[in-house]
Amino acid sequence: MFDIAQWALGMDNSGPVKLIPPEDPTAKRGLKMIYSNGIEMVHQDFNQGWAVRFIGSEGSLDVSRKFLDSKPEGIAKTEIKSSDKRLYFSNNHYQDWINAIKNRSKPVADVEIGHRSASVCNLANIAYQLNKELEWNPVLEEFSGNEKANKMRTIKYRDPYIL
Repeated sequence: MFDIAQWALGMDNSGPVKLIPPEDPTAKRGLKMIYSNGIEMVHQDFNQGWAVRFIGSEGSLDVSRKFLDSKPEGIAKTEIKSSDKRLYFSNNHYQDWINAIKNRSKPVADVEIGHRSASVCNLANIAYQLNKELEWNPVLEEFSGNEKANKMRTIKYRDPYIL
């Protein structure tokens, strides 16, 4: 569900700049990701299945591909005003992709967004495996000062294949 978090944070073309693993090296949850705008995202289970929880000054909002819940309940039912900031949206990514081909436009979830969403997952896995605080440069797409982490960004290709 990191793609939904990236989308809502306005970070579809970026990613976290720091990853802080939990103290327990065997933990499968608890990784903290910090973004350049100061937002912290924590990988945790809050008993809602695969979902994202946004916590704000007036309550929280739980979002998945199957539900939208909030505390207090009214937050999820708030009508979006025309003056409110809106995120792009598509009910049907397949049709959106076909429309983008026909119109020579970008789909809602273009290749860069897919790449960045997958990158967040890979960055999280590397931080969990190394159990070390890591600094990530989302522009260069490399870790600062950690050669071991940088080597984990890809695999060694078989000869004669290269990328």
